[in-house]
Amino acid sequence: MADKKYKFKLNAEGKFYVDDQCIACDACVVEAPRFFSMNDTDGHAFVSKQPTTAQEIQECIDALEGCPVEAIGQDG
Repeated sequence: MADKKYKFKLNAEGKFYVDDQCIACDACVVEAPRFFSMNDTDGHAFVSKQPTTAQEIQECIDALEGCPVEAIGQDG
């Protein structure tokens, strides 16, 4: 389970975030490319934009549920 104490500083301010458990598998970027991006330099994903509509939130939840290491949180 993601822990907001360990979220990356690159995450856009808001509810969703990626923490240091990320293994750079790219699943979230594939699932919700409008909201998740990869930091290729440091080898992890981050939330580049927070969702605002119900549909956008669902895209981020789908990405969260698809994360194999549970590195995405929604309590930020």
